[in-house]
Amino acid sequence: MRLTEDLRQRCKRFASAVIRIFISLPKEREEVRILARQMIRSGTSVAAHAREASRARSDAEFCSKLDGLLQEADETQLWIELLIADCMISDPTLSEAHREAGEIIAIFTTIVSKVRRSL
Repeated sequence: MRLTEDLRQRCKRFASAVIRIFISLPKEREEVRILARQMIRSGTSVAAHAREASRARSDAEFCSKLDGLLQEADETQLWIELLIADCMISDPTLSEAHREAGEIIAIFTTIVSKVRRSL
């Protein structure tokens, strides 16, 4: 199974949104800087894993790459939650990125489940 170009582009748009959020966050506070670096690392990894999955040589490798994507998307949600709740960052783009990460998790969880059932 291979990813559609639409899904690859969606993951790339998500990574771009995370980059824009990272750039816009105030960096004066150490805790914000730390969480923002974690968020940009995991958020951009979502798109990288989608690309890697597109080049998978087997269904097992495909699922493995998507498992990595799912872990990174979930981790990105965590950093966003901490930025909002503990660092008191009230930027609507953070909430939107959190929602999008949740949708990406739901989509790719379904894909992995379907592929694994066919193995």
